[in-house]
Amino acid sequence: MSDIRIICVTESPEYLEKAVKYNCKNWPLDDNIYIDCIKNSIDTEGGLPRWYLMLRGDEIIGSYGLIMNDFISRQDLWPWFAALYVEESERGNRLGGVLLEHGKKEAARLGYSKLYLCTDHVNLYEKYGWRKIGVGFHPWHESSSIYMIET
Repeated sequence: MSDIRIICVTESPEYLEKAVKYNCKNWPLDDNIYIDCIKNSIDTEGGLPRWYLMLRGDEIIGSYGLIMNDFISRQDLWPWFAALYVEESERGNRLGGVLLEHGKKEAARLGYSKLYLCTDHVNLYEKYGWRKIGVGFHPWHESSSIYMIET
């Protein structure tokens, strides 16, 4: 783990293009969503959105974002921990947990007392202290469980 670091693209804009490509590759959304959101996170004055990359050397092995809304009906909740991804070859090493903890600390550092996420995974986030608080609805006519953690 000593060779792993997590960087914020806002503070390391030289990683912008790599962050965009990485998220577009791993999440099946219109590429313009990640291009626009990550690009505009560089100059944000409001603190969010923020995108993070987990690196081993110069290789990206994971990522996540802190955003205002994760395509979910609960507009009254924010910030959202979103787009968590760990490379398949790195799974099983609890790196997802490292990213979750990092996100929790970053949210607290940014002044948020709670952090939310939406997911279809069952019994994953509870292992890391997240608590299911309800269900939210997506524009594509699906629903997801909503989890919360205090920072």
